[in-house]
Amino acid sequence: MSASEEMNELKEGAEAAKERRELAPVSLTMAVVAVLVATVSLLGHRAHTEEILLQNEVTDKWAYYQAKNLRRNNLEALHDVLNALEAKNEKAEQVAKRFETDIERYHEDQKEIQNEARGLENELKHETSRADRFDLGEVFLEIALVVTSITLLTGRKLYWGLGIVFAAVGVITAATVLLLR
Repeated sequence: MSASEEMNELKEGAEAAKERRELAPVSLTMAVVAVLVATVSLLGHRAHTEEILLQNEVTDKWAYYQAKNLRRNNLEALHDVLNALEAKNEKAEQVAKRFETDIERYHEDQKEIQNEARGLENELKHETSRADRFDLGEVFLEIALVVTSITLLTGRKLYWGLGIVFAAVGVITAATVLLLR
């Protein structure tokens, strides 16, 4: 349901409440639920934005890891070629020594980059869980708004109570974000 549809529904609810005073609490409930929908929706959008940014960081980190891997592989190949030529002069030994040093450095760099990438992947999983919970909370709140509005059409308070239950489930679902570690 879009924001304009929600506003139209709230206006209709307010008009109905003017005519039937016993429905005023239902309209108030709908207004509160609409605010909750907007809040949870905003939090969900922000969580999804953070999720996308983290996904880009993870991708960049693994690309950097791969670049280091390619450089190391090239140096190992050159080192092997140099050894195969069996050039035993001083310059060849210096180059071979430099290759060995660079290969080891790249190997150590790769370990560090790999650990950072895995850490970012864990952050990404956490942020995805947050976004999913906000989305689910938003769904329950949207359902609450619709179910509560049925009270205005039917005049039956059962739908109002059911809407309040859905709203509570939506708020609790969104609030479980705080429990994620």
